[in-house]
Amino acid sequence: MTGVIGLAINMDKLVDKGVKRLKWARDHMKVLDIVRDDVKDRGYLEGKNISMALHVEAKTGVLALSLAQAGANVKMASCNPLSTDDSVAEALREEYDMDVYARRGETHEEYYEHLKSTLSHDPDVVIDDGGDLISMIHTERQDLIDGIYGGAEETTTGIVRLRAMEADGALKFPVMSVNDAYMKHMFDNKYGTGQSTIDGIMTATNLQLSGKKFLVVGYGWCGRGIAMRASGMGANVMVSEVDPIKAVEATMDGFEVLPVKEGTSKADFVVTVTGCKDVVDKEAIVSAKDGCILANSGHFNNEISKDMLESLSVSQREAREDVIEYKMEDGRKLNLLADGRLVNLAIGQGHPAEIMDMSFALQILAAEYVVKTDGLEPKVYNIPRELDEMVARLRLQADGISIDTLSEDQKRYLNSWDEGT
Repeated sequence: MTGVIGLAINMDKLVDKGVKRLKWARDHMKVLDIVRDDVKDRGYLEGKNISMALHVEAKTGVLALSLAQAGANVKMASCNPLSTDDSVAEALREEYDMDVYARRGETHEEYYEHLKSTLSHDPDVVIDDGGDLISMIHTERQDLIDGIYGGAEETTTGIVRLRAMEADGALKFPVMSVNDAYMKHMFDNKYGTGQSTIDGIMTATNLQLSGKKFLVVGYGWCGRGIAMRASGMGANVMVSEVDPIKAVEATMDGFEVLPVKEGTSKADFVVTVTGCKDVVDKEAIVSAKDGCILANSGHFNNEISKDMLESLSVSQREAREDVIEYKMEDGRKLNLLADGRLVNLAIGQGHPAEIMDMSFALQILAAEYVVKTDGLEPKVYNIPRELDEMVARLRLQADGISIDTLSEDQKRYLNSWDEGT
């Protein structure tokens, strides 16, 4: 009996922790508050079934609750086995009576069973992060396709997959690319990933960044943010890229640009953020500096070749919580954080609430858009510019910032071709 009471007390504490995290996030997500009320008043999501696969933590919890308050019926799973905040998942289930299928550390089989569970109410709209849920519908649950208005995709990796599906003629319903909205990728990817990745690395290692050599593999919006934050912490930042234009940009931003295997030979820290597999491969591992910290901030855990790490090592041990040390035959020790999964969510708490406020305002608007807009073809669509600008204005309003507006005469001038100076 004592054990049962103890379990109940621990569960109550877990739920209380989750409720507090949800409330804290909601208190800092003012844009989503306004958008949610507007969407509710318009009524397009009333009674609609929404299946979600996102990182189950406080900010996504606020999105799920906002969709429910706008009238939708929501079922949610995680899009990553290690990114669930169990306190938030339990709070959503127990305090808010929401169907949430997620736990931190779920097995491969559990992960896919949880995705399937979100589809049990025949969704009208799908909200995805990484494309696994939409892919599952197209391969295993094609019976659902005709009833789906469309979807919304949150991240670069998912958009790459969806555009490949579109190019192959395999995509069967429209999907909004929330990731490509300016108010998403310019802030979520750059400032959110930059801050949260450093947070995850610092939490995992408790090591100094200043004066260390820090390799960022990939210089997209996420890589730019990580490089900027690491540099701000005093690290000597290097960048590896395959895109010559991004490589020039990294050079002009003041960073040393070099191939991955050269970078790992110098780096104290390596962070991958490419959306591609095996970017830290055998050559990079063989050349890696003794004591190097390896972390991934891309969506899937295949950017750092874990199989190669295991095959090249002679022993492995848990050096610290969330840190596995691989000892190489030549005596070098390499440290992998969070099993190669998203370091900012598997170890850290993800992006700041104010950042996800803008991204999730776009998510709820994207869900409404696919429901209310007739004639959308099975393609990947960008978020309309007017929705992007609306979210920007609401963000400025929430921060108490005013900006100028053009006069009618100035508008005419900017749209004319025959006026002189």
